[in-house]
Amino acid sequence: MERLEHRACFGGWQDVYRHRSEVLGCDMSVAVYLPPQAESGAKLPVLYWLSGLTCTEQNFITKAGAQRYAAEHGIILVVPDTSPRGDGVPDAEGYDLGKGAGFYLNATQQPWASHYRMYDYIVDELPALVEAHFPASDARAISGHSMGGHGALLIALRNPGRYRSVSAFSPIVAPSQVPWGEKAFSAYLGQDREAWRQYDATALVADAAERLPLLVEQGGADEFLDTQLRPQLLRDACAAAGHPLQLRLRPGYDHSYYFIASFIGEHIAHHARAMA
Repeated sequence: MERLEHRACFGGWQDVYRHRSEVLGCDMSVAVYLPPQAESGAKLPVLYWLSGLTCTEQNFITKAGAQRYAAEHGIILVVPDTSPRGDGVPDAEGYDLGKGAGFYLNATQQPWASHYRMYDYIVDELPALVEAHFPASDARAISGHSMGGHGALLIALRNPGRYRSVSAFSPIVAPSQVPWGEKAFSAYLGQDREAWRQYDATALVADAAERLPLLVEQGGADEFLDTQLRPQLLRDACAAAGHPLQLRLRPGYDHSYYFIASFIGEHIAHHARAMA
């Protein structure tokens, strides 16, 4: 891994690395925050953060203010990019398909299938790299925003025992039923809606092998609330399946990083308790 950035932050280090991804067939950037406790050489728990549409690894590390809380709790933050990148990687017009819009799935349709395998990258390749190169324990948590909240929920639901906790800000909870998800799934996965179920949190809770509690933070003034996010669909699915869900609606907050920054401390504390 090649280190591109190295900045002192709350007693630790905010770094950005570039590495070759065999899964994605391209070079990838990933941000890693090492809290001051990493100096001791002890193995530390890891929180993976998945960002939303149009984002890179930079959005969260520069806007959320999460390093302060990670330093307090001794947690490593790992923040990958949101899609494969590079000249040979397929792209599309618009912000909601192609680069910056990987949707944390394994594409099966061309021209996407060769590179757009973000599910395998997040679940397998990236943690193996993190645990080989940093003082990371096997205590993992996962969180994300919007498209990344969708990714965090589906990955946790599909991998029982891998994560101690999961949370999401403004997640796309039912991608099979909203325009963002329908566009992406049609392109990446084809028209068979049964194939979409494996990447839809509202479908996955019905058969989840582990009752890992879901923590969802949602702004009440989110401009995408009723069209793209629709958290009530997850609430209803969890109620039907008996799956634990804490859905917190925050009046006045929108879809932005102002919302994330306001409550990221509570989420990191939540994950710290689960990984203690």
